[in-house]
Amino acid sequence: MPSRDATTHWEGGLQSGTGQVTLDSSNAGQFPVSFPTRAGDPEGQTSPEELIAAAHSSCFAMNLSGVLGKENLTARSIDVSAEVTLGPDGEGFKISGIALTLRAEIDGIDADRFAELARIAKDGCPVSKALSGTTITLDAALA
Repeated sequence: MPSRDATTHWEGGLQSGTGQVTLDSSNAGQFPVSFPTRAGDPEGQTSPEELIAAAHSSCFAMNLSGVLGKENLTARSIDVSAEVTLGPDGEGFKISGIALTLRAEIDGIDADRFAELARIAKDGCPVSKALSGTTITLDAALA
């Protein structure tokens, strides 16, 4: 499997500095970052937590699609949101939790089996595994 990369150029101190995150592998562009917007109002800037949320929601959706496929099921739609929370950790910060919300339209499955397959997909998701030191919750329901 290929690897992917991104780079960040930062200038200045934590509170007054700014940076640019470049998504190198996809050539999708550059995104401004700063600590004040990370810890407060995003004001049109991204943050590590938003990028983690994007990675987690897309990975989980793909993984669920694969888990469903092993059961000969295909979703009409899968919608996942990930809310990544930054919180205090002693003198610094940590990602204190990730809340995944899943809504899916799938024919031929009941709510209990869907919940089980969603949990399997969450636990097997490579991003979930990478973030295993954080509490990850899942709210899954059929639409």
